[in-house]
Amino acid sequence: MFKAGEINHEESEGHEEFAREGALKRSRTAQRAVPTSFVGLGDALFFVMRRTSRWLIVVLLAAAGCGQKPAPVVDLASERQRMVKGQLMSRGVHDDRVLAAMSKVPREEFVPQEWRGASYTDQPLPIGHGQTISQPYIVAFMTEQLHPSSGDRVLEIGTGSGYQAAVLAELVAEVYSIEIIEPLAKSAEATLQRLGYKNVHVKVGDGYKGWPEHAPFDAITVTCAPDHVPQPLIDQLKEGGRMIIPVGGFGDQELYLLEKKNGELKRRAVLPVRFVPMAGEAAKK
Repeated sequence: MFKAGEINHEESEGHEEFAREGALKRSRTAQRAVPTSFVGLGDALFFVMRRTSRWLIVVLLAAAGCGQKPAPVVDLASERQRMVKGQLMSRGVHDDRVLAAMSKVPREEFVPQEWRGASYTDQPLPIGHGQTISQPYIVAFMTEQLHPSSGDRVLEIGTGSGYQAAVLAELVAEVYSIEIIEPLAKSAEATLQRLGYKNVHVKVGDGYKGWPEHAPFDAITVTCAPDHVPQPLIDQLKEGGRMIIPVGGFGDQELYLLEKKNGELKRRAVLPVRFVPMAGEAAKK
């Protein structure tokens, strides 16, 4: 197919030919005194050949244009479903509610435009400010470990892109999320609001201190790694609650599941991981 500019160009050339044909007729009238008008015949032949060659070129260009394959368009909705089956279910994530949330939340809305085509690859992606959005499997695994219920109030430390908060928002009553990097917090909040997640509350702050005004929480998820479990988060976890948190230095981290029973924490390492370090107060300890 032609671009609009090319069509207009062809049309303008057609108008020019009509003008040229009129001029040719006028030239023939002026040359009636010539016994054998070879000049007029030559002009006419030139005109017909030029018209014919032009249309041959147009037909060839049209054929070449129609033969070009358009750039492939990634079907992100289908990629999301393949991600759920290929990356989550195949690795042992079986909670139906978690799988439904992962099938619904559009991860592409939480990554920079230049990375959208890779939204459902099995890897973390950069979101700026030295931070990343976790790979889908880690998000699903951590969410499932919390055993979220529809009436839960959950604290998230490290909003990042807002993707984890959106997944949680599909499963619980309220999500309180803290991000220490203000531009990320503002961007995540805007994305969550645009997508209609009214039960997510984002604030800029130091996640090490938690959000005591809204404590206690049924569950806490931490997406950045301190070298120890912050005491304020332990204090803000409800009796019977669960916390999932990476602990350790970069390159030597374990994801721990903590359960609070009778005022004490039961701790279990569940997965080796690699998260960005927790900033703020945690970096000073």
